Amino acid sequence: MKRTLQVCLGDEGRLVGTLHYDQNGAREHTALVYDETWLAATDRFALEPNLPLVTGPQYHRKTPEGSGFHAAIADTEPDGWGRRVILRDHAKRRQVAKRAGSEAGSAQLNAVDFLLAVDDGNRVGALRFRDEAGVFQRASELGRRTAPPLLELRHLMSASRAVETESETAADLAYLRGRGTSLGGLRPKCSVVDDDGMLAIGKFPSVKDERAVTKGEVLAMTLAKAAGLNVAAARIVDSDGLPVALIRRFDRTLDGRRLMYVSAATLLGVESAGAQEHSYTEIVDALRVNGAAAQADIEELWRRMAFSILITNVDDHLHNHGFLHATHGQWRLAPAFDLNPFPDRARELKTWVSAETGPAATVEALMSVIAYFRLSLPRAKQILRGVERAVAGWRETGRALGMSNRDLEDFEEAFEHAERAAAQKASGLALDRVG
Repeated sequence: MKRTLQVCLGDEGRLVGTLHYDQNGAREHTALVYDETWLAATDRFALEPNLPLVTGPQYHRKTPEGSGFHAAIADTEPDGWGRRVILRDHAKRRQVAKRAGSEAGSAQLNAVDFLLAVDDGNRVGALRFRDEAGVFQRASELGRRTAPPLLELRHLMSASRAVETESETAADLAYLRGRGTSLGGLRPKCSVVDDDGMLAIGKFPSVKDERAVTKGEVLAMTLAKAAGLNVAAARIVDSDGLPVALIRRFDRTLDGRRLMYVSAATLLGVESAGAQEHSYTEIVDALRVNGAAAQADIEELWRRMAFSILITNVDDHLHNHGFLHATHGQWRLAPAFDLNPFPDRARELKTWVSAETGPAATVEALMSVIAYFRLSLPRAKQILRGVERAVAGWRETGRALGMSNRDLEDFEEAFEHAERAAAQKASGLALDRVG
């Protein structure tokens, strides 16, 4: 099987290059060729460091753990939940076709099928894909909004729960189809339009949840803002008594225009982020080479490490950090997202502070890299003090968000631990409080 897709950028659909896909049995490989007009443009930029601005095809072969596409393109693929919906929809269509005696849709899904299954209007970042007929994929169906309004949350959550329990109907799948996201994992979620007309992600409670996970995420995001982090806007909305976390998309401007986005894995040139260990110091190195405001973002990154350590946000893998394109191949750290307290996890970071510290989620590890981050000791103490003060108010913030005493008890171990005292001591806050 062969496909040829045009890779375009932004709302105007500006041609960047051509993507060639070739599948031969189980083997898949792709090649991207930048368009001559893009290479000649004064505002051109490489889609990622591993796709330099050169003529001719740049090849990528699928590995067992990786994507079939170059990393910047792979960043726009559906996440784990989106893939689950796509696979269930495909299975349902095959069943219908089989009952009708048809072979239609019997082929297995390939990498292009997943890539083009995301609605064009919802796709993360600014990359878009136009098929051989000149249609942007996934094209909107007639009379169907690509992202529904908040009024449809009840319907969205009902359909998502049906998928979780494997009791979904074809109508449920048709409703969810294409509305997934690339920013997340296996938890149920959907693209929606909030009350201000802005694109957002609605994250639903799972039928498997043993604590109020959606409330916990919004609590973390609210505390992060109080701690001085640049963070995506987040709030809880009620849907028939169930709390939905509504996270505004940061890859859209206030007037809804698309912004180019890549994950930290892409900027670092890491194809399979979970296959080996990586560190925040590697992100620092990438920022020094590719950052539009490197030192400001490096300081922000250190603040985020401090925050993750203090709230036990230990799912901080490289796909949970991202960058927005600024200008001429220079990038800015995207607002923080997917911040979650994990009271039941080992206190080990997915992204290490440094190769020397290993996975330890400790203040000692944090303070050991201030020189590498080019932070003075007084500045590091000031940042850490502010973060600890914000986290210390987690109960009051949680109550203000409508969390019950039981909810707060379920998260207590994520916030109350020895590293809080270590942060107070390292920042001088403990002495202030004694005084």
